Amino acid sequence: MNRYIAALLTVAVGTAVIPAVPVYLAGRRTPPESTPIAGQAVEKTERKGFRVLDTASGEVLDVPLRDYLIGAAAAEMPVSFGEEALKAQIVAAHTYAVRQCMREETSPTPELRGADFSNDTSRYQGYFTESQMKSCYGSAYEESIAKLSAAVDEVMPYVLTYGGEPIIAAFHSMSPGRTESAGDVWGTPVEYLVPVDSTADISAPRYMEEARFPEPVLRKRLTEAFPGINLGSDPAQWISVGETTESGTVLTALAGDRCVTGNELREALGLRSACFTVAGAEDGITVTTRGFGHGVGLSQYGADAMARDGSSWHEILEHYYPGCTIEAV
Repeated sequence: MNRYIAALLTVAVGTAVIPAVPVYLAGRRTPPESTPIAGQAVEKTERKGFRVLDTASGEVLDVPLRDYLIGAAAAEMPVSFGEEALKAQIVAAHTYAVRQCMREETSPTPELRGADFSNDTSRYQGYFTESQMKSCYGSAYEESIAKLSAAVDEVMPYVLTYGGEPIIAAFHSMSPGRTESAGDVWGTPVEYLVPVDSTADISAPRYMEEARFPEPVLRKRLTEAFPGINLGSDPAQWISVGETTESGTVLTALAGDRCVTGNELREALGLRSACFTVAGAEDGITVTTRGFGHGVGLSQYGADAMARDGSSWHEILEHYYPGCTIEAV
C-alpha cells in the first residue's frame, strides 16, 4: 500500500471565488499535515454519511452522504460551472472526505469530538448547510440545487484512488497556466500531484492581479511575519525573488536578510498565489500575481474550460490526477 508522508490536504485546498460568497476559499496557504493514514485501503462498502462538527453551535451533525456532497460542491465551486466540472469537483470532495474519515479512525482529533471534520474552512473542506445555500443562491436556489443534485446523483459512488488508497485530492481555483508539483509547493513529492497543462486558466477572471505595498504596510507585514528581520533603507529592495518553478511559482526569495519561501511570502502579504513577480515602486513595491491558490492538483477554472470543450468528468480527473483510478466505494 501507499504510505505517503504527505497527508490529506486539510489546509491546502483552494477554490474558485464568487465575490458574493466570502466563505469561498482563496487557496489555503499552510502546508499539508504530515500524518499518514496508515496504508488503509478504501472500503468497498457504501458510506452512509459523515459527522460534521458545527463550530458555531458546537453540535456534531450527522450528514447523509448525498446531502454532504451537495453542500461541499456548493461551498467549493460556483454552480455556474459546467456540469462535468462539477462532477469532477464532487468526486474530489468525496475522496477528501473519505480520506479524512480514515485519518480520524486511525488518529482521532480530540477537538473534533468524534466528528470526521468540522465546517471550519481554515482547516477543512468547505461545506454549506441548507440555510447557507439558500442565502448563497437566493432566488436561484431551486435551480441551483437541482443542478448540484443531478451531478451528485451521477457520481456519488466514486472516489479517486492510487495504490488502493484514497488520494490527496488537492484542488485550487486557477493555476498560472500549468499546475504545480506537491514536491515543489509543499516539499513532499506525490506521484500523481505533478505539473500538467492548464493553459485555459490564463483566461480566467482575475488571473493576473497587482497589489501595491507602501513602505509602512510592507514593513508591518514583514516584521510581523518574520520577527527580528533586518530591512535595509530602500523598501524597493526589501523583497527579491530567487528560485522559481517552470510556471513561475516562487520557491525561494529574500525578505530583508531572511531566506524565505514563496508560500511564506504569500501568507505574509496576503497574496492570491505564490506565483508572483516584484517590482520596486515609489516608497514601496508592487507585486503581480498569476493564478489563485496553491496550484497543485485540479484547477477548477481549468476543469470548467475542459467541460465546456466537451471533456467528461472522467477525462478531467484523469488529466489533473494522472495515474489515479476512479472506483466505487
